[in-house]
Amino acid sequence: MRAIATTILLTVSLVLTFFSSQAQEQPIINATVSGTVLDATSGEPLVGATVIIKGTTNGASTDGNGQFNLRTGQKLPFTLIVSFIGYTQKEIVVRDRQVTISLEQAANKLEDVIISSRRRQESAQEVPIPISVIRGSTAEDAGAFNVNRLKELVPTVQLYVSNARNTTLNIRGLGSTYGLTNDGIDPGVGFYVDGVYYARPAATALDFIDIDRIEVLRGPQGTLFGKNTTAGAFNITTRGASFTPGANAELSYGNYGFVQAKASLTGPLSKKLAARLSFTGTQRNGLFYNVHTQLPINDINNIGVRGQFLYTPTDNVKITLIGDISDQKPNGYGWPVAGVVPTKRAAYRQFNNIIADLGYTLPYKSAFERKVDLDTPSKADNQLGGVSVNADIKIGNGTLTSTTAWRYWKWVPLNDRDYIGLPVFTISSGNSAHDQWSQEIRYSGKISPKLSGVVGLFGLWQDLKSDPVQTEEAGSAQWRFAQSTTSALWKTPGLFDNFGIRTTNRIRSTSLAVFAQADWSITDKLHLQPGVRYNYDKKVVDYNRVTYGGLQTTDAALLALKRLVYTDQAFNTDYDQGNFSGQISLQYKANSKFNAYATYSIGYKPIGVNVGGLPTANGQTLIELANVKPEYVDHKEFGVKTKPSLNSILNLTFYRSDIRDFQTQVQTPEPGVNRGYLANAEKVRVQGAELDGSIRFTKLNLNAALAYTDGKYLKFTNAPVPLEEVGGAQAFKDISGGVLPGISKWSGSVGGETHTNGTFLGLKGNYFLGIDVFYRSKFSSSPSPSQYLNIDGYSLTNGRLGFRGSNGLSFFAWARNVFNKNYYEMLLAAPGSYGQYAGIVGDQRMYGVTIRYTY
Repeated sequence: MRAIATTILLTVSLVLTFFSSQAQEQPIINATVSGTVLDATSGEPLVGATVIIKGTTNGASTDGNGQFNLRTGQKLPFTLIVSFIGYTQKEIVVRDRQVTISLEQAANKLEDVIISSRRRQESAQEVPIPISVIRGSTAEDAGAFNVNRLKELVPTVQLYVSNARNTTLNIRGLGSTYGLTNDGIDPGVGFYVDGVYYARPAATALDFIDIDRIEVLRGPQGTLFGKNTTAGAFNITTRGASFTPGANAELSYGNYGFVQAKASLTGPLSKKLAARLSFTGTQRNGLFYNVHTQLPINDINNIGVRGQFLYTPTDNVKITLIGDISDQKPNGYGWPVAGVVPTKRAAYRQFNNIIADLGYTLPYKSAFERKVDLDTPSKADNQLGGVSVNADIKIGNGTLTSTTAWRYWKWVPLNDRDYIGLPVFTISSGNSAHDQWSQEIRYSGKISPKLSGVVGLFGLWQDLKSDPVQTEEAGSAQWRFAQSTTSALWKTPGLFDNFGIRTTNRIRSTSLAVFAQADWSITDKLHLQPGVRYNYDKKVVDYNRVTYGGLQTTDAALLALKRLVYTDQAFNTDYDQGNFSGQISLQYKANSKFNAYATYSIGYKPIGVNVGGLPTANGQTLIELANVKPEYVDHKEFGVKTKPSLNSILNLTFYRSDIRDFQTQVQTPEPGVNRGYLANAEKVRVQGAELDGSIRFTKLNLNAALAYTDGKYLKFTNAPVPLEEVGGAQAFKDISGGVLPGISKWSGSVGGETHTNGTFLGLKGNYFLGIDVFYRSKFSSSPSPSQYLNIDGYSLTNGRLGFRGSNGLSFFAWARNVFNKNYYEMLLAAPGSYGQYAGIVGDQRMYGVTIRYTY
């Protein structure tokens, strides 16, 4: 609560100071412009409409008769900007001291959604890319304050999180390895905020700060963005600094102690310098109860701040400086045992027999009791921040853009990897620190009346290392779990007590690229859009881990038992490779209502490196598994974007991606291979279809999206066996034809909002009711398909009911998971493959109220 209170007090202080200064900067008053603002259809006056003189801070609101008075020192003519909630904003040139202004209701026409994904401002319906655009206000109303919540609005997005580091962000089932994160792999989904690439997946766990819009691009985008993206990209734009004063504040309260505060203010500091400052803070009590500590766990404790300066020395130059920092310090994460799988090991090696011999019983029957029994304290401190400078310079018929950025990530965890209250694994702490520097220079614009495009250079340098050391440690119960023979030596007192590994690792990465994409208007209706990219990647890896603790002995037999749990490992690798990739699209714009396109592209994801421990064979570390081959994507897509009417859109996409040497995360029975290891599946195919649309009526807005996704291993002949086959005759199997993990064959969302005019305590505005429903069918939660690690399909319903006032004040009640559905987001086998697996349990019903004010 202290972080939230600090945010609120600081925000109030800044707002008061800001408006005090603005009050002193009003123009000299020597004339008056008066007028009335009316509803264009009914002719009724609009009370509380905002009227501002364009390019100034001088404005007013209409009174109870829809009238306004503006006192100004400006000479006529000048332009007024008139806006009112639920109506289309209007600019009107005023030539007389008395005016009447009519506003059209916005509900009868869908406004164009303007995006910047192709490095220029254009309508989303005109772009030959399947793209979903979520406005910041829409995300806020739906309670989507991070990517995890956003996936319920965009069904082609999959996000799996067991903690901030172990985050998998995929589009159409592709992008990052499913399961626990291995730092040696590059993501296939680009994550950009204000043009800056965020390299670490932990960024997706942080709260959004003052978001204007989120563009989700599907399919390879390497010829448009700095970093190569083989599966798609998130292009997030925050609300920028403005020379027009503005401010907003929001406060939410909910069950389980949920408190969230947001605030921002913006305005001019001088004629050429503007600023924006934004805060967000979120807190919530733990949703689980740890019976071992008798304390709640898995809470939320987030705070973030973002500051911007906008400098416009001339009309052709715009320079933006942005700094941000976000910090998470939850008491978590810990997860309950969701089930036990009978393996093919001997009876004495089955999980239930092991814990029975140790006199232990799980203190809950179901993961949905929301209890855990963890003897290791949980910690997941996650901090991320940085600084960027962006310069946009208009040159000729285009814009030269330079984006320079430095970002950092600091991760301080502590986990209980066995998911139970016995001292099996007592410490799991993969402390990491990350620095990245990036530079992008590109030019976008028209080359001739029929040719336009973008060309750019990109460089990314990363330094990811243990901070200062990563620790894994076993406890006194480890002997019984690791026991693989009936030898009495396993019972040797203290053999595994405090036996562990200390690992130092460092990955220094360089990624350099040149990319270009053109748009050739063969005719007014037919466009050819080729793109090409050359990428150079280099990785230098140092890995060293050393065992410590346990019984100090020279007995060869006892040392052999210890090596079955942990071994010393070390390797170095220095790898570099260049690669060409690209695409070609053919677009046919029949008219303003019909836009069809076909795309063929090839993508590339660079080499991966295993830095979570390597498997062993016959007592020898399999060093040859340190490097993982690059991944190649062959992608084909056909889409149609239509506007059946002024108030509706309907889009349809078909696609197929064939991947060679698919980089995947696999599990191994060895407890010393932390988080599994990376491997290549020979051939993978993902294909599907997507349908989305929206329609607006006078009092009702509806939107829907449906996705069919079919993902398979076409060829994976040497995959590790699933959990239930551990201990069998073979450690590997052919899973060709098996389904890819994390992909639901069917997923979809449907939502709507209805509103009606009304008053609340004399304040005019709109009452509204909104409902969103998300559905996904069953999916596999194991890299090697398992009959046990499958998650049943589920649907979630969220809703909101409230009032939006014409003066910028709104308030509403909201609920998430209205019907209190019990569901899993992910299932994770415990290290060592003893049989138990944890369930990442989705949030139960959440509800609360929000009050918001926008100036």
